Amino acid sequence: MEVVLDLLHSAMASAWIYPAIFAIAVIDGFFPAVPSETAVITAGVFAATGQPDLGWVIAVAAAGALVGDHVSYLIGRFSGTRLLSRAPEGSRRAAAFRWAGREVARRGGLMLVVARYIPGGRTTVTLTMGAVGFPWRTFLLFDVLAAVSWGCYSALVGYFGGVAFENDPLRGLLLGIGIAMGVTLVVELVRYLRQRALTRVG
Repeated sequence: MEVVLDLLHSAMASAWIYPAIFAIAVIDGFFPAVPSETAVITAGVFAATGQPDLGWVIAVAAAGALVGDHVSYLIGRFSGTRLLSRAPEGSRRAAAFRWAGREVARRGGLMLVVARYIPGGRTTVTLTMGAVGFPWRTFLLFDVLAAVSWGCYSALVGYFGGVAFENDPLRGLLLGIGIAMGVTLVVELVRYLRQRALTRVG
């Protein structure tokens, strides 16, 4: 365990940590298997010790998320119709795209901010927005809000975990990830209950 912590300390003290966080956040925008939130939380935990710099972690995470979302939006704009039509009827992917389409129609750009905290929702919503021709300027405006709020949230969750366990970064990391998972579960529960209520009304 000490070896792992030493490696993490070395990585976090390197100037390469900032381009690494940026790249991970970009890729996660269109390939959600990449754990960008975990990377930012981890950097936030170690920022509590002074390295890396918390402000830069937030900045590069938000910038990477913004770029990644735009890559996904452009994929949707130029290939989205084909992607939507290829989703097998009755599959989870088809259901996800239908959900994203309904929510975008109801909430517009605000859905982009909400989807940031729903597992898999970010990519589905940005792809769908591109596919349905959602206005780019409005997309950019709400995406700046989504990316900055996510960068601040993820980094600060890690940072406060690091402050709480200043001498034990591993516990700080576990606390940060636990808080993030708790927030995600709350968002999912609210979404489920809301959808259930709408189904009953309908």
